Amino acid sequence: MDFLREFLCVSASLHEIILSLKTPMSLPTTTDLYHDFVIPTYGRFDLELVRGEGTRVWDESGKSYLDFGAGIAVCSLGHAHPAVTKALSEQAGKLIHISNLYLNRPQAELARKIVGFVGLGGKVFFCNSGAEANEGLYKLARKFGSPTGRYEIITFSNSFHGRTLGGISATAQEKVKVGFAPLVEGFLHVPFNDLAALEEAITPKTAAILLEPIQGEGGINPATAEFLRGARDLCDRHNLLLLFDEIQCGLGRTGDWCAWRSIVPEGVEPDGISWAKGIANGYPLGAFWVGKRLAGADSEGSERGPLCNLLGPGTHGTTYGGSPLCSTVGLTVLSTIEQENLLENARTMGAYLKSSLEDLNLPAIRQVKGIGLMLGIELNDLPLVEGVAVTPALRMTKELMAAGMLVIPSGERTIRLLPPLNISKAEADEALALLTKVLKD
Repeated sequence: MDFLREFLCVSASLHEIILSLKTPMSLPTTTDLYHDFVIPTYGRFDLELVRGEGTRVWDESGKSYLDFGAGIAVCSLGHAHPAVTKALSEQAGKLIHISNLYLNRPQAELARKIVGFVGLGGKVFFCNSGAEANEGLYKLARKFGSPTGRYEIITFSNSFHGRTLGGISATAQEKVKVGFAPLVEGFLHVPFNDLAALEEAITPKTAAILLEPIQGEGGINPATAEFLRGARDLCDRHNLLLLFDEIQCGLGRTGDWCAWRSIVPEGVEPDGISWAKGIANGYPLGAFWVGKRLAGADSEGSERGPLCNLLGPGTHGTTYGGSPLCSTVGLTVLSTIEQENLLENARTMGAYLKSSLEDLNLPAIRQVKGIGLMLGIELNDLPLVEGVAVTPALRMTKELMAAGMLVIPSGERTIRLLPPLNISKAEADEALALLTKVLKD
């Protein structure tokens, strides 16, 4: 009997194993995997994207979306651009990475190209992200002011400068600071576009003024020409550095290589600029430029030479920044923008989108802001819908997504339009049709 009982138990177990082999095991969804294994630092939309081409992306079900977010102003040439694909593939087959203890030609050529775009001389440091680029500017300001004990940097309301401890300390939005005290000291915040408040904030400890020519995360707020000129004048009078964060607005998005020139074509020269996002079409790359004005004397009275040489050996560094691969991709992206005349396209398509949106005269739209292909639609209060308790920007972002268009919220009321710089008139018209339909509804 014991033998029979044992045999029946083994037979039942084998039967279960055979059945399990015939019935495929259910795989966890991507949402499940994120829930179980990814730290929840983002409020992600329930949308899984699997491929892209040009200005369009597709989700796992095959539905397509017109992508007017471009990875938050990252994919300057759109998705799967053949020149970028070729550059990545060819350079990966030659040399991906070397230490910055050695020289590599692509990094040197990319630096030369960017310095040429700025047109003021100077030099460039390459890193991996916008937050890192801004960290370089903070260190530059402190090094500049160190002989006289100056270290404070003035930034502005609704600014955003990254999510490192230095970045959130520089950012004048309280929501990014909660829970991370004590913050890095040395940052003062004043109202944006308010010259009187800026002048009043300058003290003997002030070393620099840092601003975004067009604020991205704060609602697409351009600086005024008067404010930029006034900031430069205050820096000259008080021997301060004028630093521009062009991480989101720079390198072609406004129709100029340098976004501040879309506001003030001449007469304003910064001392340092940070970039990232659109520089390499999604391959991680950041950079900051430093001008060649004299840095002044050190604590012993010896002249320190040009500002662009102030961060000497041992004062700053990076493992991955400026690798042969990322530099090759950056060169390819910027050269393609030149060859395909995409600065002009950004100006033309941006003006067309902006004027067309303004002409709609819809009750939902409070105003249309921005320059070139960095546009913001600021929304009025939307009619209440039962069960929907979100900000106007988030609600409109979700409704456009359902309609087949991706945009990026910016603050509570503004949605951002940040399409690739090579969008066509047909794609702009498609976006306008989708926006009109959803905004009317």
